[in-house]
Amino acid sequence: MEIEDKKGANPEEEEEEQEGAMSFWDHLEVLRWAVFRSACVLTAVMVATFIAMPYIFDRFILAPTSNDFFTYRWLNAIGGDLVSLSPDFDVQIINISVASQFMTHITTSISLAAVIAFPYFLWEVWKFIEPALFEDEIRHLRPAFLGSTVMFYLGCAIGYTLVFPFTFRFLVEYNLSSSITNQINLQSYIDNFTMLILVMGIVFEMPLLAWLLSLMGILRKGFLREYKRHAIVVLLVSAAIITPSGDPFTLMLVFVPLYVLYELSILVVKDDKAKDSL
Repeated sequence: MEIEDKKGANPEEEEEEQEGAMSFWDHLEVLRWAVFRSACVLTAVMVATFIAMPYIFDRFILAPTSNDFFTYRWLNAIGGDLVSLSPDFDVQIINISVASQFMTHITTSISLAAVIAFPYFLWEVWKFIEPALFEDEIRHLRPAFLGSTVMFYLGCAIGYTLVFPFTFRFLVEYNLSSSITNQINLQSYIDNFTMLILVMGIVFEMPLLAWLLSLMGILRKGFLREYKRHAIVVLLVSAAIITPSGDPFTLMLVFVPLYVLYELSILVVKDDKAKDSL
């Protein structure tokens, strides 16, 4: 009788416990549907970008190949003697493969769709891991997911407006010999365009990564401050790799945001005193 009473005492609690205890296959099913929804969203956005790609390609992707690009015009307007850009910069992109334009149309549509749908992918990740988190972890990680989206797009924007245009311009105008004529291949252009912009988007996740490592007790404020001079050297080398230009102005356009990100990382990580108080 006691057993029957215990079973019938709190049926709602028992039902909640049974519902909360998901098996491995239940988790796998939830993950499968999350991946399926993400694939559907990616496909829908890809169809839209595929249709709009001719316009996007001419007005957005190929814009840095001409002196009419807004960053070039802005620098020419305010640069004066500090920045001198050649007025006859105009690059023609060529195609040397039969299927290259069609394949570029598809791959570029997928890449752009992935960037546009990035917040939705993060939302699906969040909904998948949220049930396994404690209330305190949810309170900390919710703004982190929002911040990661903002920082990713900010990095991509800086990559598009500053890093790629100046890197591309330097490499195109670099002359090993006057007998050599540059003919920029479509695939080479798209590879560099995508890589540099995505790299900047990922680099701008540095403060978020530092903050998460701080929550796990791996990284502390004192460590970042102690090795700041070493970090500056690493950031300068990284900026030189991203923009292989001999122009110090172009180098600083990349280095300054990276240094600001490092200082922001110092601000967001926990202080060493917090570790001692735990």
